[in-house]
Amino acid sequence: MRKVLSRAVAVLAATLMVSLLLPVAPASAHGQLATSTPLTGTVVREPLTQLALYFTEKPAANAHFTISGPNGSRVDNGWSFGEPKRLDKPVTEYFMVNGVFEPRLYHTGFPAMVTVAHWPTKGRYTASYLSVASDGEAVRGNVTFDYQGPGTAAPAGWSAPTAGPDPALVAQAESEGSTNPAASGSPVAPTGAPASEPAGATEEQSDGGFPAWLIPALIVVVVSAIVLLAARRRPAARGASPAGRRPAGSAGKNGAAARKSTNPARKTGNRAGGPARRGRR
Repeated sequence: MRKVLSRAVAVLAATLMVSLLLPVAPASAHGQLATSTPLTGTVVREPLTQLALYFTEKPAANAHFTISGPNGSRVDNGWSFGEPKRLDKPVTEYFMVNGVFEPRLYHTGFPAMVTVAHWPTKGRYTASYLSVASDGEAVRGNVTFDYQGPGTAAPAGWSAPTAGPDPALVAQAESEGSTNPAASGSPVAPTGAPASEPAGATEEQSDGGFPAWLIPALIVVVVSAIVLLAARRRPAARGASPAGRRPAGSAGKNGAAARKSTNPARKTGNRAGGPARRGRR
């Protein structure tokens, strides 16, 4: 019984630790990268003049984009806003509103068109981006792909850029929107007025949310129920086995006593019959 309880307590403790470490909802950064051309991990065989990075909202005006070649040198030549397009697969983002995650579907991608100056050699290229979403959260990441196309020459008078991101952008991204009232995903609007949506996000849909603490609570309830059931069934099973063995033992003793009681009768009969047979002779 003690072993069962100790194991159950260990399982419960491990489940609680896992539930606390795992995210309670698939929350993601707002204004995230939805798709790209080329896609990360793919092989490019034609010398593209531009890379397209599609976000769920328009990138910041001072967003920073770079393209680095296999040797680490940059081959980008500026960027510009592109024409929005409908995404093949909607992207879900989660906003925390009054302690509940509210999912929203984004159907439109807003591209940043990054110009490629030239393709110096074959190998792995990396497109990096840094921006800040409308709610103040940093949007950063990389798109890596393998280029196996022909090499191209750099434009006349072009030199590899060395400028970094705007210091104001870096400061804003590092703060993660801590001073922005909308950074938590809860839109701020005057009383009676509809909440403002992220810039460019005109086709999102809202679904019903769920409390952030619901998943760990359900896990604890289920594991506790299993522990209680195991603790109740174990003593009953153990208590039934001795009771079943005692009647068998007592029956065995009674049978032995009965056999013993018959033996003297047989002996007495033999003794009584002995003299009678002698008398007849």
